[in-house]
Amino acid sequence: MELEEIYQKARERMEGYCRVCSVCDGRACKGEVPGMGGAGTGSSFQANLAAWQDYKLKLRTLHQADDPDTSVTILEEELSTPILKAPVTGSQYNMGGAVSEEEYTKIVVEGSKEFGTIAMTGDSGDPTVYDIGVDAIQACDGFGIPIIKPRGQDEIKKRIKMAEDAGSKAVGIDVDGAGLITMALKNQPVGPKSKEELEELVGSTELPLILKGIMTADEARLAVDAGVETIVVSNHGGRVLDTTSGTAEVLPEIAAEVGDEATILVDGGIRAGVDVLKALALGANAVLVARPLIIAAFGGGKEGFKLLLDNLTTELKKAMILTGCNSVADISSDILRK
Repeated sequence: MELEEIYQKARERMEGYCRVCSVCDGRACKGEVPGMGGAGTGSSFQANLAAWQDYKLKLRTLHQADDPDTSVTILEEELSTPILKAPVTGSQYNMGGAVSEEEYTKIVVEGSKEFGTIAMTGDSGDPTVYDIGVDAIQACDGFGIPIIKPRGQDEIKKRIKMAEDAGSKAVGIDVDGAGLITMALKNQPVGPKSKEELEELVGSTELPLILKGIMTADEARLAVDAGVETIVVSNHGGRVLDTTSGTAEVLPEIAAEVGDEATILVDGGIRAGVDVLKALALGANAVLVARPLIIAAFGGGKEGFKLLLDNLTTELKKAMILTGCNSVADISSDILRK
C-alpha cells in the first residue's frame, strides 16, 4: 500500500467533506464546520501550519547520532514514537460516513496500540460516540485515552467513571470544545471551567486527568495549580475560534511556565516529521496528530493508518540524524533558528 493510493481512496470516501489537498492547510475548507475545516475565515487552522514554518532547523552532520531513538514515556507508558492520535469524532457529519464511527474508532485505537503509541478518543453531540470510544479502549485492554467535552460537572464525572471501568490509561477534557458548533446543534451544553471545577474533577478520579485546549501561559499555570499533570496546547484545530495564534507561537511561553511541572502535548498543523521535531524542541513532550491520520484511516484502514504513523516517525528520525539528536531527550531549542 502506497500513500498516494491511500489519499486517492480517501478523496473518494470523503468527497464533499475533505478534498485531501496536497497540503492540508485549511484554505480549501475554511468555514466548513461541521466538516474538516476551520472556523470562520479558517485563519486559526492556517496559523497552526504557518507557525511551524516560522522555525528553521540547524543542519548538523559532525556528530555520532546515526541511529536515533524516537521512544518516549508518556503516562508511564513507553511509546515507540512521540506521535499520538488526537481525539476527533463525527465520522458521519465531519468525514462523510463512508467508514462508520465504530470502524474508524477501532482502526485508530487498535492501530495505535499495534504501532506502539496511544490514541485519544473523543466525545460528541451524539452521546453514543463517547461510548464507542470507551468500548474500543476496553477491547484494547484499556490502551487508550477518552477525552470528554466540557459538559456539566456531573455529566463529566459520569463519563470519567466509564473510563475508569474500561481500564483507560488516563482521561481528559477538551476545554477548547467550549464553543463547538456541533455540540450546540445537538443541544449538548458545554462551557468553560473554573479552577474550582477543575480541582473537583481532578479529585474525582485516580486516573491522570489531561486538559486539552490550553493556549496561554496563565491558563497553563491555573491548570497545573488545580492538579492537572498533563496539558495539551491546542486551539481545537482552528475549529472553535477564528484568528487565534498558531500553537507553535504559544508553546514556548507555556513550556517556560509549566514545563518542569507538567507533561506538555501539542497539536495543530503538524504534517511532517520536521514539525514533530520542532514541537519537541519548543518544549513539548509529545504531539497529537489529527487530520492526516483521519485521512489515512479512511483511505487505507488500519494498514494505512499505521503506514502514515511509520512515515512520520521515519521522517522524525531522519531529521534527528541531521540535527545531531540521538534521542528525544537530546532535542532542545538549540537546533532551531527563527
